[in-house]
Amino acid sequence: MTSPLLIELLTEELPPKALKRLGEAFANAIADRLAKDGLCGPGAVITSYASPRRLAVHVSHVLAQAPDRQRREKLLPVSVALDASGAATPPLIKKLAALGIALGKDLQLADLECASDGKQEQLFTNFTAKGLALAESAQAALLEALDRLPIPKVMSYQRGDGQTVKFVRPAHGLLALHGDQVLCINALGLQSGNTTQGHRFHAQGSIRVAHADRYAETLETEGRVIASFEARRARIVQALQQQAAPDVPVMPDGLLDEVTSLVEWPVVLQGEFDQAFLAVPQECLILTMQQNQKYFALTDRSGKLIHRFLLVSNITSKDPKVVTSGNERVLRARLSDAKFFFDQDRKKPLASRIDGLSSVVYHNKIGDQRQRIERLARLAKQWAPAVGAQPEQAERAAMLAKADLLTDMVGEFPELQGVIGTYYARHDREPEEVALAIEGHYHPRFSGDSLPSNHTGTALALADKLETLVGIWGIGLAPTGDKDPFALRRHALGMIRILIENNLPLKLDELLRDAAACFAGIPSVQPDLAAIETFVHDRLRAFMKEHGHSVEAIEAVLAQCPHQLNQIPQRLDALRQFMQQAEAASLCSANKRISNILKKSESAQHALQENLLVEVAEKALAETLSAIAPKAQSAVAQGHYAEALASLSALKTPVDAFFDQVMVNAEDPALRANRLALLDALHRAMNQVGDLSRLAA
Repeated sequence: MTSPLLIELLTEELPPKALKRLGEAFANAIADRLAKDGLCGPGAVITSYASPRRLAVHVSHVLAQAPDRQRREKLLPVSVALDASGAATPPLIKKLAALGIALGKDLQLADLECASDGKQEQLFTNFTAKGLALAESAQAALLEALDRLPIPKVMSYQRGDGQTVKFVRPAHGLLALHGDQVLCINALGLQSGNTTQGHRFHAQGSIRVAHADRYAETLETEGRVIASFEARRARIVQALQQQAAPDVPVMPDGLLDEVTSLVEWPVVLQGEFDQAFLAVPQECLILTMQQNQKYFALTDRSGKLIHRFLLVSNITSKDPKVVTSGNERVLRARLSDAKFFFDQDRKKPLASRIDGLSSVVYHNKIGDQRQRIERLARLAKQWAPAVGAQPEQAERAAMLAKADLLTDMVGEFPELQGVIGTYYARHDREPEEVALAIEGHYHPRFSGDSLPSNHTGTALALADKLETLVGIWGIGLAPTGDKDPFALRRHALGMIRILIENNLPLKLDELLRDAAACFAGIPSVQPDLAAIETFVHDRLRAFMKEHGHSVEAIEAVLAQCPHQLNQIPQRLDALRQFMQQAEAASLCSANKRISNILKKSESAQHALQENLLVEVAEKALAETLSAIAPKAQSAVAQGHYAEALASLSALKTPVDAFFDQVMVNAEDPALRANRLALLDALHRAMNQVGDLSRLAA
């Protein structure tokens, strides 16, 4: 028989930004240990609970006692386990005792199995291991879970009995139920029971939980606590949307998670602020509300900020107006600060801040931000024509791109880099193309983010990402493992997306060389361009795999087209179409065979001579190839990759006949060289889109 298991740890308020991860880690660690000990099967349902003052887990269908299990245990090498007379040695007796087996009582020496493990003769024992009791397994599971929690910072505190405890926050209660029975376990100086605490203000005294399955219901009805993180978050989202109607709440996931971690009984209230503040860029106002006050801004259906906002309270107030008016006063002060920064910043033109960037260190081995924007200006101006931008505008945008780092607004909100620069550039009557590029050059900032919105921004974004990639790599700070402090992976992926999604004909190797040339006067920067290109290709492989392309197809295309990244998606799509043709598999296998023959050939390849084509099959192949190759080459040159590959189907019959009827390694050196030349020409014609040999089964 099975019953549900519930374990809850009651604490002081847990770190809100870590609560979700703490709840998931707590539940998973306990459930994993129970499953390992055989107390719950794969059908058990694990439910995680996490509120500001508690971590809990509910596991359905948990046994009170794990079933006995048959085990085969390797003991010791025979040379160690037995002495010269064949008697058991002390190490063997000790090893068996550790498994709960008394030699001579539970089993005899003759019962042990002697077998080789591939290296030497070993002694093995087959025995029945008694299943663990739930209390024993749950005790170990709880201690393991607490030990493995991703705690941001551990604190030490003393309990009333004088015991010093270390945990993320002081713990006050431990609840453990198996069905309706208390499960006796302990941790952090606490002994388990069947009671917990509800909301600090809406519940009084201890709350008894009668059954593990009634935990969430009891807490909600008697304790005014929604224990489930996901249920609490969903309720907040629903209430925000209802209160916002007909407008739209701005609900970033990070803010929703943080607010969910701060309240046990969410109540959404509405406040207002002076419409005069709407003269400040809405990004500034929204960040002020989100970061400083944890409020939710509202926009109309077109995305324009309105002067209402929503807050999530942790209590049901008898007079909500008192709560909202207090929050409105606090927000008014915050918005006044933002307006002051905005007004003060605009008194000084953005361009006047450029020279001040010489005092802002970019990296001590590379130089300051003033030197950096000069490199960006050089690259953006150089690449502008290829992306459809005006060189002078690209250069101007680069010179202004980092100037907003010296503004009060960015000093207060670093997240507004670029955004506020665009507003100030417009105020200074810079061309709109330049103003948009200041914000756009940071894009894409994360996976799925938009690309720069204009050509000038595209040129500047490429310059920014490649300058960072080459410069930081050049001072020996390439990413290692999960460490990538300068986000070079993100920069590489951003560059890939810009080149591919804008179909830009810029070549990767040339871009890297141009970027490296900007560091020519800085001896500390020594970039390994080949290694950087490999790094970019690795990011490209992952990007194309996410878009549904096979590893083999990606490698086939990269082998033939490593630099022109904008061509790769079209080549991959063409290969996918080609592989659906009946002739594809045979041609790929033949291509692999040709590759192997050419690799083994030691003679230099010569031009094909028609007078040395003596066999009917080789003449037929040469004739078909001469008709197909120019058409395929022309199609590839025009970017018609599917058309080029489709033309290869006519080669199947003559290729098959060639290998059936012609001896490539003829005794006559002239014939052999000519046949290798024919295969070489065939190989080049077949592999113009991708290396087909990599697609062979």
